[in-house]
Amino acid sequence: MSAKKLEFESMSLDDLWSLHEEISGILSDRIKAEKHELEKRLAALGGGTTVLADLGSTSLSLTEKPRRKYPRVLPKYRNPQTAETWSGRGKRPRWLVAAMKSGKRIEEFRIGETGSKVRQRA
Repeated sequence: MSAKKLEFESMSLDDLWSLHEEISGILSDRIKAEKHELEKRLAALGGGTTVLADLGSTSLSLTEKPRRKYPRVLPKYRNPQTAETWSGRGKRPRWLVAAMKSGKRIEEFRIGETGSKVRQRA
């Protein structure tokens, strides 16, 4: 065993506890100083903006661009039984896939003039 471990084992509980509190205080101060230094460096890298640091949460930069707003997409297809709609973007809805498997065409569900013309011809 090392000499320091023997010293700790021979210390009283009160002495060990006070040593623990002293070390915890020093560690806390150093961690705060290091965090402050890292936040300054991060702000410098981010173009000189400030960084918000809430307790218990991650840091958020004020320079983050907001998400681009996309225009609202109007529905192009409608389920005549339940009035569900689909814009034609993304994965096809289950009701449309099932209807197409049963032999119907996608144009039959189209909203607007083209859908009604197809239905009239059929």
